[in-house]
Amino acid sequence: MSMPFYVAPEQVMKDRADYARKGIARGRAMVALRFSDGVALVAENASNTLRKISEIYDRIAFAGVGKYNEFDQLRVAGVRAADLKGYQYSRDDVDARSLANSYAQMLGQIFTHEMKPMEVEILVAEVAYEPAGDQLFHILYDGTVMDERRFSVLGGDAESISTRLNASWVEDMELGAAVRAGVAALAGPDRVMVADDLEVAVLSRSNGRRCFMRLAEAEVAGYLGVPTEQTPAAAEVSGPVDTPDTAETADTLDTQETPDTPETS
Repeated sequence: MSMPFYVAPEQVMKDRADYARKGIARGRAMVALRFSDGVALVAENASNTLRKISEIYDRIAFAGVGKYNEFDQLRVAGVRAADLKGYQYSRDDVDARSLANSYAQMLGQIFTHEMKPMEVEILVAEVAYEPAGDQLFHILYDGTVMDERRFSVLGGDAESISTRLNASWVEDMELGAAVRAGVAALAGPDRVMVADDLEVAVLSRSNGRRCFMRLAEAEVAGYLGVPTEQTPAAAEVSGPVDTPDTAETADTLDTQETPDTPETS
């Protein structure tokens, strides 16, 4: 019987971490930042059907980057856990901290004991009744949890995006300013991103019990300062209008790397 090759545990962990980071870096980034009325979540997403940002519970949102099928499994598990806890106890007992801890244990267990780690980074955001209580929990592929106060960046090129966002974020900014700051940080100085390239949602204290709201493309375009298209009736009254050409972006869903699971991030 031949003896198996020995591999140091440190090398195994390093190889798994490198594998997960490479998979995440191929995806498109997203940011979450606090504003005066809650938390704004802005993601680069060319798909109109596969969502990176979703609602978990009344005041809690979920976002993920990396392998879509993997972070969507985590989203579903979070929805089920939150519903069960809210049913057994009270809706007020469901909080982002406990969900983040559950996600961290799950990802850490998979990273340590499974052959392949999950190629994901996820965010659990909660809006409180007062701005000081808003929470952003950034969970990495190995189960590491980071409690971030002002903003959070997930995905590839996170360091550069964080630098740009750090320069533009201010306390108690309005929603429009938060969306523009998030888009500018994602795009950088060499690109122009339009509403069709983005997925934007907010957790707003003023929305009542269900705080999560997904912004429509026209609303995002308004925040970015892009005029919406006129209706036919308005066009007849005002006459022809010259609209600027918008170049198509080359960012599409990357399905070549993983043909069976479309990459949306």
